[in-house]
Amino acid sequence: MLTAHRIALDPNDEQRTYFSKSCGVARFAFNWALAEWKKQYEECKVDPAKPKPSEASLRRLLNSIKRKQFPWMLEVTKNAPQMAIIQLGKAFKNFFVGRAKFPQFRKKDINDRFTLTNDQFEVAGFQIRIPNLGWVRMRESLKFAGKILSAVISRVADRWFISITVEIPDVPTTKKMDDDAVGVDLGVTAMATLSTAEKVAGPKPHKALLHRLRNLSRALSRKVKGSRNRAKAKIKLARIHSRISNIRLDAIHKFTTGLVNRFSTICIEDLNVRGMVKSRRLARSISDMGFKEIRRQLEYKTARNGTRLVIADRFFPSSKTCSNCGYVLMELPLSTRQWECRICGMFHDRDLNAAKNLAVLAVSSTVNACGGSSSGHPNISCGETTPVK
Repeated sequence: MLTAHRIALDPNDEQRTYFSKSCGVARFAFNWALAEWKKQYEECKVDPAKPKPSEASLRRLLNSIKRKQFPWMLEVTKNAPQMAIIQLGKAFKNFFVGRAKFPQFRKKDINDRFTLTNDQFEVAGFQIRIPNLGWVRMRESLKFAGKILSAVISRVADRWFISITVEIPDVPTTKKMDDDAVGVDLGVTAMATLSTAEKVAGPKPHKALLHRLRNLSRALSRKVKGSRNRAKAKIKLARIHSRISNIRLDAIHKFTTGLVNRFSTICIEDLNVRGMVKSRRLARSISDMGFKEIRRQLEYKTARNGTRLVIADRFFPSSKTCSNCGYVLMELPLSTRQWECRICGMFHDRDLNAAKNLAVLAVSSTVNACGGSSSGHPNISCGETTPVK
């Protein structure tokens, strides 16, 4: 099993300069390779006899010309340009199979990063040794024991981080003492409502820091481009964005870890987040909750912990179905937060009712997975993310 540990670095001025140069070399190599790929592809369409562009051929081409045309590349580790071209090859592979869009050119100060292979660095306690640089201090030691595969050094605002990928032995899944299933309804007012009637309030960091964010954005727009004051204002704005992201991620990590540790089966909805954020009134609130990140974390945490994750169909009427008698409403506007069932008279809170229906779906899916009565649901195994209609 592969896992990664992201650690904050504590570099000095010389090391910061080296990191910036390495990110610049990686960005230049990626953009050069992308432009060359497009050029060679157009030549292939004119003359089919010419070979098609590939990641390996572009790496060989760069190695043959960089000493004469780009001698400044030799100031940093050779992994910076080579791994950037390898990543371009993976990007094209994902594009050809339909998993991603066409690769775009990288821009300065946006996701600055470079990659190191395991033979180009060494980790010892609270330090890491990097080629042509020496030992760099880390804020904490590597907490995973196993074979180190690679590392990615990246910049967020004015801070540097290293993400070390480690191959660790598969941990045997521990069976839960109970067999509780929970339905989780994600929302805007509360980040999540559980079928146990618990409501988890989201921190809403973007809303809390929006006034400060607007002030810093306005201050940045007034600075002269290329000036030192603009660079300082840019860092201040980046720090606020980083703080918003960290607050949101911290809350989501605590919430998802608690779910995985408490319940054996978790059921969530397959939300169309891309379509939901098109709403002018709700886009900011939806993005502030991080629905996609919640699902991503649940997927890998349940797989690691041996918990079942059930994904309800996007059109499953969780909110419109009475959790007491099963009656389904024809329409239920988003503004209606509470409603009364006309059949059984049960009074429902919209979010809690949806969570209860998701819990019922999770239980029925678990029964089918264990060899119960078949109702068309696919089988579910521990740690497997399964869509259910």
